[in-house]
Amino acid sequence: MINGIINLYKEKGFTSFDAVALMRGIAGTRKVGHTGTLDPDAEGVLPICIGNATKLCDMLTDKRKEYVASFLLGVRTDTLDISGEVLEKRTPKVTPEELTKAIRSFVGGYDQVPPMYSAKKVDGHKLYDLARAGKTVERKPQFVEIYDIEILSMELPSVSVRVQCGKGTYIRSLCEDMAKKCGELAVMTGLKRTASGPFKAEDSYRLSDLQILKDEGRLEEAVLPTDSAFPGLKRIVTGEESEKRLLNGNKIPSEFFGEFSFSDGERVLLYTSDNRFAGLYSFSAGEALLIPVKMFLGA
Repeated sequence: MINGIINLYKEKGFTSFDAVALMRGIAGTRKVGHTGTLDPDAEGVLPICIGNATKLCDMLTDKRKEYVASFLLGVRTDTLDISGEVLEKRTPKVTPEELTKAIRSFVGGYDQVPPMYSAKKVDGHKLYDLARAGKTVERKPQFVEIYDIEILSMELPSVSVRVQCGKGTYIRSLCEDMAKKCGELAVMTGLKRTASGPFKAEDSYRLSDLQILKDEGRLEEAVLPTDSAFPGLKRIVTGEESEKRLLNGNKIPSEFFGEFSFSDGERVLLYTSDNRFAGLYSFSAGEALLIPVKMFLGA
């Protein structure tokens, strides 16, 4: 049984759900999940969690992501990308200087309205289902964090940018919003996710690579340990008394780890005495306890 993470490079032409279905066949288990949807026309990093690592899925969606996106000024579609139905076209008049200023103004974050063609739910209905039925509903703006935007090329009307952003950011909407700020239309023409948390595109595997590894009996070579999702956190191996509490998923007094100091709310990784990753814990200064956040016993 595989337990861990495979850094998959999803290619264009199929959904994230398709990728999970194919990975179930390759990994030989139904216990497979992904960590953040990519549209069929998008490509790039899609970490796949297998076995007990599926407990990570909801946690990894919160991680910082990096994208390379291209967009075209002067066009608007119903899906906000080039595959949609064209709703409006006009000749753009913005200068490179004006557009650069508008793009940079989004660094730091802003209130973004999710697109109608998205998996976000409103009143229990996925927006893309409503959109396909010809319906448009009000969507509440949601603050999204934009850590950085680097302009890679600007040969108007075409623009390419690298975006580092937080959870819930729709790059299609960002492209439209950056153009809208200077009175222009825009449609996204390409999207590649180059990083998701600690997982980078240059270290990823395509489905064809993984199938070859499986056929050769070497699939484990592509599997990263579950704790690789938490780089930089303290790693603590438990002793006899603290391990008993750990194995039961209990809170553990920090006095058991007197050689370590913790700050309030700090997260740490705890291991069994034989060095198996067991759980993610958080320190409560008020209680002087390490409190379980997520257990991965057996992972």
